[in-house]
Formats: sequence, structure tokens, C-alpha cells
Amino acid sequence: MIYPIKLKNIFYILLGSAIFSFGIVHINMTNNLAEGGFTGITLILYFLFSIDPSYSNLALNIPLFFVGWKLLGRNAFIYTIIGTVAVSVFLFVFQRYSSITIELKEDMTLAALFAGVFIGVGLGIIFRFGGTTGGVDIIARLGHKFLGWSMGKTMFIFDFMVIAISLVYLNYREAMYTLVAVFIGARVIDFMQEGAYAGKAVMVVSEKNAEIAADIMNELDRGATLLNGKGTFTGQLREVLYCVIAKNEIVRLKQVIERIDPHAFVTVNDVHEVIGEGFTLDADKNPIGR
Repeated sequence: MIYPIKLKNIFYILLGSAIFSFGIVHINMTNNLAEGGFTGITLILYFLFSIDPSYSNLALNIPLFFVGWKLLGRNAFIYTIIGTVAVSVFLFVFQRYSSITIELKEDMTLAALFAGVFIGVGLGIIFRFGGTTGGVDIIARLGHKFLGWSMGKTMFIFDFMVIAISLVYLNYREAMYTLVAVFIGARVIDFMQEGAYAGKAVMVVSEKNAEIAADIMNELDRGATLLNGKGTFTGQLREVLYCVIAKNEIVRLKQVIERIDPHAFVTVNDVHEVIGEGFTLDADKNPIGR
């Protein structure tokens, strides 16, 4: 099935491209920080040969467009073209028509933090709405789609290789701060990919699951599910209580379980994204915050 191209996605891809390009021009280039991936290669060409990144970005990405078309499908390919062209356009505009200056060479730690946040937020928005900016972004999406690799982790590996090459114009101090910026950017990308509605998943094995579930509904206003389980040692059938809650509710849930059954067996796991009633939907199944 071919899904329609969404104007909302295009808008956010353009927004992410603007944020990303702003960070490259006004933070990375201004403070002599490198970058990973194909963007890092464009910066190498800029600092060594004065080749405009807005031009080299397009030239380097054209071959990967064909890979994106065959492996990512029609929509992802169109979004990738939009993202890549938008980055080149914004790089061109910010270099020539923006008077903003963010000079932080006296505090390179702050420069690295700003660079990581701008690049991470920009790419995170682009990825979240189905686009890429070409280059390693396409490779990261392929790794995520077919191998289940974290986009941030995949990009960090490629970024490290490009930064190593960037030592031809960076000193060791600038290279280290660049690595800090890339690491922060990778973490921000993963956070935005996982979503803001994170939580905790709790599984409880107890003889008093019904009482625990009732108190969870009454005191935390959360639902719970009873799953059928079987002990491998005893062979006995038992019910397992499963509940997903917000991170700030975990202490209250533990108190409920401790009060009802201090001997209950409890496991708590991180949930990177929760979609549904109580998190993204209200009790009437309407999106929260809209």
C-alpha cells in the first residue's frame, strides 16, 4: 500500500532541516567544530578547499538517492529528497543572510553542548517524521529498518570515522569537543525517536493480584492486565499482573504492592514509548494535548 505524502511531515522535516543547518553554520563552523557523516565530509571540503557545504552536500548525496529509492520506498525517498535539498538551501541561506553569531571558542564545552543539541534536535525531528538528510542518515535508517540498530548508535560509529579524518584540520582539543557534540547529538536523536511518552512496565507475581490491581486503579488511576502464567519449577498455573505507568508513579506503585503483599515477586522495566489511553489518549480516546 502506498501512503499519501503528508504536509505535516514535510513541515516538520523543513523545520528539522532549518534547526540542523543553523547548528552547522552558527555553531560548528563558527567554533571550528567538525561533524560526522556526510556533513562532516562537507566541512572537511569547506575548511581545506573552501567548497561551499550547501553545494557539496547535494553532490555527495545524489548517488545515495538511488539506494534510498530502492530500499526505503517511495515516501521515504521523497521525504529524503526534501530533507537533503532543504538542508542545502538552509546552509546557503544561513551562511549569507543570517547576522547571528554564536562565538563560543572561549568555552568549548558550551559550544559542544549547543552543537549536539541543535544537531540532535534537528535530525531527531527529521527522522521522527519519516525523512533523512541523506548520507549516513540513509545508512542509519536502513540499519534501523532492517537490523533494528539504534539510529544514534549507527551514526556515532560513522561519525567517529569521519571525525578521525577531520584531524587534518582540527587540533586534538577541537576533535575531542567534536566527539562530545556528536555523542550528545546521538543521545538526543535516540530520545526523540523513542518519544516523550516513556514509562515503566511492571510485572507482579502474587497471590493477591486482584487486590493489587484494584488499588492500582483506585489510587493511581491506571489499568492493569492479568496474564496467564505457569511456573517452570512447580508447574502451577498462576496469574501475572502487568501494568504500565509513568516514571513518577513507580514509587507509589511499589508502596501499593508492599502494603498488600510484601512477598510479591516484582520486575520493573523501562518502556521507551507508550501509545494509548492514559499516555497519548484520554479516557474518551482523544489525543492528549490537542
